[in-house]
Amino acid sequence: MFHIVLYHPEIPHNTGAAGRLAVATQSRLHLIRPLGFSLEDKHVRRCGLDYWQYVDLHLWDSLEELTASAAPGANFWYLSTKAHHGIWEPSLPLNDGDYLVFGPETKGLPQSFISTHPDTALRIPMPGEHARSLNLSTSIAIVLYEGLRRTLSVGS
Repeated sequence: MFHIVLYHPEIPHNTGAAGRLAVATQSRLHLIRPLGFSLEDKHVRRCGLDYWQYVDLHLWDSLEELTASAAPGANFWYLSTKAHHGIWEPSLPLNDGDYLVFGPETKGLPQSFISTHPDTALRIPMPGEHARSLNLSTSIAIVLYEGLRRTLSVGS
């Protein structure tokens, strides 16, 4: 199982879409406070559709609290447009049980996360010269399914 971590998410429908992705992939969704919305927000539920009740949701007051509770050996991957490693590098050890950490929609992860963890900071390649970033739920889907591709057996 992969862990989707949203650090200070701001937009409710992106969190709802992340919840739907978590259900579809048997992943766990972790939200790091503060949230830019209430989990009762109709947009969260609308994007999560009738899947929201099945989301394996965990709320945390800090990323440090989450990392302290993680299983030994679990990797934390920090997704950022400023990272040097691309998600398709074959040597990256994306493993079942790893945590995929995404920042707030308007700012991304703090630069300190990327500088402190340069070997586990990842970016999604964007060859389009005019693109700065992708929608958060799109980014989650790309990285999550790359992790699944690497860990699931062929034909699943």
